Amino acid sequence: MNNIVAIVGRPNVGKSTLYNRLIGERQAIVDDFSGVTRDRMYGACDWNGKNFTVVDTGGFVKNSDDIFEKAIRDQVVIAIDEADVIIFMVDVTTGITDLDEQMAKILRRTDKPVIVAVNKVDNHARLLLANEFWSLGFEETHFLSSITGSGSGEVLDAVTERISDEEPETSEIPKFAIIGQPNVGKSSLVNALLGKDRNVVTNIAGTTRDSIHSVYKKFDKEFMLIDTAGIRKKNKVHENLEFYSVMRAIRALEEADVCFLLIDATLGVESQDLSIFQLALTRNKGVVVLVNKWDLVKNKDTNTARDMERKIKGKLAPFNDVPVLFISVLEKQRIFQAIDAGLEVYENRTRKIKTSELNNFLLPIIDKTSPPANRGRFIKIKYITQIKTYYPAFAFFCNHPKHVKTSYKHFLENQIRSEFDFTGVPIGIFFREK
Repeated sequence: MNNIVAIVGRPNVGKSTLYNRLIGERQAIVDDFSGVTRDRMYGACDWNGKNFTVVDTGGFVKNSDDIFEKAIRDQVVIAIDEADVIIFMVDVTTGITDLDEQMAKILRRTDKPVIVAVNKVDNHARLLLANEFWSLGFEETHFLSSITGSGSGEVLDAVTERISDEEPETSEIPKFAIIGQPNVGKSSLVNALLGKDRNVVTNIAGTTRDSIHSVYKKFDKEFMLIDTAGIRKKNKVHENLEFYSVMRAIRALEEADVCFLLIDATLGVESQDLSIFQLALTRNKGVVVLVNKWDLVKNKDTNTARDMERKIKGKLAPFNDVPVLFISVLEKQRIFQAIDAGLEVYENRTRKIKTSELNNFLLPIIDKTSPPANRGRFIKIKYITQIKTYYPAFAFFCNHPKHVKTSYKHFLENQIRSEFDFTGVPIGIFFREK
């Protein structure tokens, strides 16, 4: 399920540090100065077998004349509105402040689960002081130190208890999310396919404010199109409405089976396109790259598309086994081939390989090129099977699963891709004790 967990709290209580710990990387800017986190960050977290998106909001300041802090406050309110679970972060070193009280008052009015995380509790004296935060009136109050990580597991346990553990809904028809930067032609593509102006289309970036679902049923093909709001570069999300759209875009992406990533042919692949691509990969979605506005590329020859495809795949590496099509939505050029590619990727994502086929193919290769030994430990893979999940994932049973190197994991993935068609689909490779 596409659950969203929002970390809220006033500035400088340690939200970004906790966020980094939850998603496992230093992505947010972390500093000791108040208000350093100037944008919303979002990333995937996996705990107790449950996947969810964590959103790190800016600081919350009530009744402030400062536009910057007012914007952060508004975005926090939206995050509260959109989130499934809220982590309300406070700081034991300052005690309960007026701002904490004001925010608690707002949070007590929501029917969403609220987990109070009292941060910087890293010694016995602070543990005693932290007890005052029970007076904020929330049942779920946990003490932690986001820098050392102590107590963060308990917070995650509390989060996962309150989010749905349902598998993503399996729709009878494929769901395609059209994702990409603003003004790249997403709504125009939906309109061109449906043959009507289903969406408002203007040249102003960010016209689409919400996800729009449309069912396509023509030429013996049926699927659902989800047109998302443009995912802007985070430092350009000034408008509250656009932050709201980013949250909705994350939901739409998670709801989809396959994502059409639209890229502007006149601009090429930009860093934000790669971020959107990663967003789809971390959620194990199928991907088709559509290079739109191909009609605007001047001085094309027979090599132009081939050279551009090579450049795009170079930037998408290491996972670049994806279809790349050059389209013009305006001239309806190759848009129906794009749909065919999407349907093929959907089939690839649902492909099941028999255990006997997997072992007959892979075991001779593994015997010939065995995993590198680790500190004298010889790794022997005995058996392979496909795991029952909503995307292609394979379990390799061996004697030392923790010591198989990442490079060998990539080797096995490449072997599987060479024999079985998983174009456009991320593959999960897992090593388990035999």
